[in-house]
Amino acid sequence: MSLIQSTPITGPAAWRGPDFAHDHSWIHPITPEALAVIDAALAQLKSRGLRFPDFTRDDFPIHALAPDLARYTDELENGRGFLVLRGLPVERYSDEDLDAIYYGLGLHMGTPVRQNPRGDLLGAVMNVGDATQKSTRVYETNLYLPYHSDPSDVVALLCVRKALRGGLSSLVSVAAIYNEILTRHPEFIGLYYRPMYFEHLCEPRPSLSPIFSYHEGKLSCRYLRQYLELGHDIMEQPLSRVEIAALDLFDDVMHDPNIRLDMMLEPGDIQFANNYAVLHSRTGFEDDPDPARWRKMIRLWLKMGNARPLAPEFPGRNGFPAPEPAATLA
Repeated sequence: MSLIQSTPITGPAAWRGPDFAHDHSWIHPITPEALAVIDAALAQLKSRGLRFPDFTRDDFPIHALAPDLARYTDELENGRGFLVLRGLPVERYSDEDLDAIYYGLGLHMGTPVRQNPRGDLLGAVMNVGDATQKSTRVYETNLYLPYHSDPSDVVALLCVRKALRGGLSSLVSVAAIYNEILTRHPEFIGLYYRPMYFEHLCEPRPSLSPIFSYHEGKLSCRYLRQYLELGHDIMEQPLSRVEIAALDLFDDVMHDPNIRLDMMLEPGDIQFANNYAVLHSRTGFEDDPDPARWRKMIRLWLKMGNARPLAPEFPGRNGFPAPEPAATLA
């Protein structure tokens, strides 16, 4: 079992949004030199007739960027748990080239994993779904997307186009939430370590997992309230009144403006977040009347080589299994 951490979490992961009022060190501009390396790798890839997703790490040779990428992956696991790469000139590339660049970058930081049963390795986050249908995922609409973690070590979002209005991205430190709960209502802490049913953990049925886990000196979190409630509904295991009160407290803390960090991702920004250390959210938005100008983010899920060890009762999740090959007719 995880130990129940009864003292505040310290270190760079325990940040609060206002800490960055005058600190933009989490933004890393893509230098002209780095862009030249990326463009050369893309040119080599295309000269060999390769395209996303049918190429390997060595087919996209950006090894000159290895020191920078190592710093980024270390920051995600051992630092604040998030960062933004800024300045990829998305307007310069075709959609196909942009997919290749983004995927190639992911191959040099970790291992891209599948985001749905179809096996997609990149996901378009756009308002293309019917919000009136229960089967529609929230990221496929323009509605408010509640704070949550994705089922992978790291999630990345590449901004291709902004919305006409809205679509603000927001991050919150898991450690900051934890510390605030300890301050306000420490008697609730143990409840978050109890296994609960989560829907949508890349499995056909809801799975058991605690919200918090403290293992080998690191705090990890898994959260999306509506998937918790859905999981318990499916399993016909109603949440108790004290569990609901604990979730209400969690939600109240994570929406505190003195906790969260809001940002507007600009075209060419790539936001990375450690799903165990940071929760992410997005406000609702309004698209341009022209569909060609609709807000578009491209999502990448990564399994990381330097990912933290996880407690047995807090199993890792890194995307969906590979889809079964299509049956062939005899």
